[in-house]
Amino acid sequence: MLKTLFYDIINNKRNRLAWIDYARGIAIVLVLYRHVFEGIKQSGIDIQHFLGLEHANIIFFSFRMPLFFIVSGVFMGGSLLKRGLNEFILNKWRIILYPYALWATIQVSLQLIFSQYVNGGREWTDYLYILYSPREIEQFWYLYALFNVTVLYAIVKVKLKLAPIQQLGLGLLTFYLSSWLVQHKISVYFLYDVLHFYIFFALGDLLSGIMKNPSNARYFGSWKTFFLLIPVFAATQYYFLVTNIRHASATYSYVEDYQPFAYAFIALAGCAFMINISNILQRYNTAKWLRVLGYHSIYIYVMHVIIIASTRVFITHVFGITYIPLLLAIGITVGLTVSVLVYQVAMKLGFWWLFSLERPKPKQTVDPSLIKTAASV
Repeated sequence: MLKTLFYDIINNKRNRLAWIDYARGIAIVLVLYRHVFEGIKQSGIDIQHFLGLEHANIIFFSFRMPLFFIVSGVFMGGSLLKRGLNEFILNKWRIILYPYALWATIQVSLQLIFSQYVNGGREWTDYLYILYSPREIEQFWYLYALFNVTVLYAIVKVKLKLAPIQQLGLGLLTFYLSSWLVQHKISVYFLYDVLHFYIFFALGDLLSGIMKNPSNARYFGSWKTFFLLIPVFAATQYYFLVTNIRHASATYSYVEDYQPFAYAFIALAGCAFMINISNILQRYNTAKWLRVLGYHSIYIYVMHVIIIASTRVFITHVFGITYIPLLLAIGITVGLTVSVLVYQVAMKLGFWWLFSLERPKPKQTVDPSLIKTAASV
C-alpha cells in the first residue's frame, strides 16, 4: 500500500520537493498529537500522572502551525505567476475553501447527531461559525486562515506590487496587531488568524528561491546545521514551556499572546529545526511513510477529528481503556491511516469532489528510473 502511494506521488508531482512533504508530514503528526491529547483531557480522563505528555503538547504548539504557513508560502510566487491572479484565487477556492466549508459542515452535523457521545456541545446555530468564527469548530480555522492569507497576500502582491521583503514588514505589523487585540480582549473573529499568520506565509515566499534551490539542500540538510540548531531549539522550547506553565491557562498561549516577538523567534527556531530534519530525511531518502502523510496532509486535516473522536469513544466505552499513552498512540495511528485510506478509496470510487472541486488529472506514465529508489519501501 505504502509503495503504491509513493509511486502515485512521484507520478503526479514529478517536481515535488520531498522535504516539503516531510515537513508537512511532521506537522500533521503533531497536529494529531494535540487533538488526540486534548480530546482525552476534555473527556474527563485524569492526566496528572502523564504531565510529560502534556508538556510535549505545549511544546509542539509553538511551531507546528507556523510551519504549515511557511511551506505554503514557498510555492505562492510560482503558482501565482503560472495562473494569474483570477485563476489563482479560483484555484484556492476549489482546493482550500470548498473542502473547508464541506467538511466543517459534515463535522458539525455529526457532532449534533451524536451530541451525547462527543465532548463539545453543539447547537444548530453553530453552522454560522463556519462563516465568521472557525476556531469554534475545532481544527478548521487553519483552512479558512490559509485561504484568506493566501488570497490577501496575492492581491497585495499584484495590485500594490509589494516585494516579499515589504510583505514581510507588513506581516510584522499585522502580527503585533493580532497580539495587541488579544491583550485588549478585542475579538475580530477569523481576521485574527489572517493578521497572526501573514508573517509566516510572507517569510515562506521571501525565502522560496533559496529553499527551492536544489544546490542549497546540502546546507539545509547537513548534520552541522542540525547540531547548531539543537541548542537553540532546546532553549527556546524550554522557555516557551516554562513561561506558559507559569502563566497557566486553558490554551497555554501566554507567550504567543503577550510576548509576540519572543514567540516569533521561538516559532521560527522550531520551524528551522523541522526544515533541517525534513531535508536530512530527503537526503537519506528514508521514512517515506512520513512523506506520504505530508502529501495527504490536507485530507488528513479535514477528516481526522471525526475519526479520532469516534475511535476514542469506541475504545473507552466498549473496551473501557483509559490508559493515556495507549489512547494517544491508537488515536494518532488510526487518525492518520484511516484518513489516508478514506481519501484513496474515495478517489478510486470517483468521489474526488469530497476533497476538491478540481477534477484530478489522468495519471501519466513515469520513467521507472524515477521510482527506482522507492522500490525498497
